[in-house]
Amino acid sequence: MYDEGAALAVDSAVNEVVVNTDKSADENLPREPRPDDADSLEADSPEILPPLDLTTAAGIASAVQNGSVTAEQMVDEALARIRARDRKVNAFSEVRVDAARAEARALAERPDLDVLPLAGVPVAVKNNIDVTGEVTRGGSLAGLERAAAADHAVVRRLRSAGAVIVGLTTLPEFGLWGVTDTPDRITRSPWNARYSAGGSSGGSGAAVGSGMVTIAHGNDGLGSVRIPAACSGVVGMKPGRGLVPAEVGVDSWGGMTENGVLATTVADAALMLSVLADRPALAELESPKALRIGLATAAPSPLTRVDRAWIAAADRAAAAASAAGHTIGVAELPYQGATFALALRWVANAAREAGTVPHPELLQRRTRTHIALGRMALKSGLLRASQVDRIEARLLDYFERYDVAITPTLATPPPRARRWHSRPWLANVVASARFSPFTPLWNLVGWPAISVPMGVHPKTGTPVAAQLIGPPGSEATLLKLAAQLEAACPWERTAPGKD
Repeated sequence: MYDEGAALAVDSAVNEVVVNTDKSADENLPREPRPDDADSLEADSPEILPPLDLTTAAGIASAVQNGSVTAEQMVDEALARIRARDRKVNAFSEVRVDAARAEARALAERPDLDVLPLAGVPVAVKNNIDVTGEVTRGGSLAGLERAAAADHAVVRRLRSAGAVIVGLTTLPEFGLWGVTDTPDRITRSPWNARYSAGGSSGGSGAAVGSGMVTIAHGNDGLGSVRIPAACSGVVGMKPGRGLVPAEVGVDSWGGMTENGVLATTVADAALMLSVLADRPALAELESPKALRIGLATAAPSPLTRVDRAWIAAADRAAAAASAAGHTIGVAELPYQGATFALALRWVANAAREAGTVPHPELLQRRTRTHIALGRMALKSGLLRASQVDRIEARLLDYFERYDVAITPTLATPPPRARRWHSRPWLANVVASARFSPFTPLWNLVGWPAISVPMGVHPKTGTPVAAQLIGPPGSEATLLKLAAQLEAACPWERTAPGKD
């Protein structure tokens, strides 16, 4: 079921990707009983259950639900990990020590604790949506220092499900860039601190990838969940338009930005998405039907080059999907016209966002240039809905033949971790565009996409990943396929050498 072109591509994958498996997986399984065990047990002994996995959100929630642990214990452990590890990666802009402990204690009094899907689970939230009592800075010094009076809809759903917000994570100014740094910190990949954690949800990716929390919120306007997920070796899902409340910035970047999830496992990503979407069925991960999958590894633009290790990551995902019974065909995606349409909207959305800023004089230099170009784009009349309609029509034709597409998530390892905010605008644009050409198209059309780890780059030691994309409404299919890939190609859930 796997055609010759794809097979040849996959043959090279073994030599290009260093595969990391989760060697700790067996540690949580119950041992086989010995013959003499029966003699030492009384007939009416209670059933011995396997220990819960407290390294996953699902395991934490189950343990809090049944009283094995308390929410306060789980929060204290997360805060201890943040104290020990965040100095290396700078994932958090704010750690809510007292507030999180108070929320955990209050959670214990809820009469529905035993049925809350995220009972006692510590979670991080990207600091560009409102959390009551916290300042929503959006990675910028140009906003108001005013605490939010109410939670964003996504935060309300997390709290309603029993999650505890332990901290707010870093992002570049306005979430504009594919790397995360601010004047006071540089957010780094937990796998190799010389490299960026990506962006714009870089702090959330680093928080999960370093094991400080099991799940985190992010949002994605050009790849801002999938990019940092790939950089930090975790699962990152951008849902399709309208599944999860958006309300990010001004008009959610013209409908391009969606709130999504980052997690160490597909099951946790599905669980969190089921809460954010208020659709419990999304957490169910039975195997999908046999799928027609298009493998597309060519660069979306002649201006970009795709690293062989990243091509190999997509090939490996396709090979695993083929082994699971799906049909694979090598079929490049129709990217025509997308680069121009995306570039216009990238700058134009920054200009719209700037109109709400009370202190524009405090904006970073690269952002000011972006805004100036955006104002020109808005006046030019070049932003037309028909551009997107034509692109989407070609994609719909592609997805008449395929149920899912697989691409590399990124084209190269992430840029070096440095003070990108003080570098020229063009350097920032080139850095972001060069390493992340595969993610933005799906924001333009509002379709769902998920990034799953597929090994480690042989030269940089940073993760590589594959991106799975589907048409509108295919979130459940993508999650089920991702779970199959995770079972076939297990990954190390968090970066080694965290402490």
